[in-house]
Amino acid sequence: MKMVFVVHNDFITGQVMELLKAAGIDYYTRWTQVTGKGPGTEPHLGSGSFASVNAMLMIAFREEAPLEALIRGITAANAEIKRPDDRIRLFQVPLERIV
Repeated sequence: MKMVFVVHNDFITGQVMELLKAAGIDYYTRWTQVTGKGPGTEPHLGSGSFASVNAMLMIAFREEAPLEALIRGITAANAEIKRPDDRIRLFQVPLERIV
């Protein structure tokens, strides 16, 4: 089993939700108003010069197929996004148990 965290600029939430739908994923936990800064990117702090914010999805996968479909969708979407700061990030970690 795997757990992923998908972090994206809030203004592309609709596009990210379409990627989930296309991958057959109808389960997730979503956080809004997520702030932070990644390596080599502009901060997303929600105020001042960096007024944009991120959103984050947490998705648990029992099966590999929907995860691989999501990764393919994100990879294709990122190829179309011009600014590296606006790309969708996926962080994958092992998931030991779902209760």
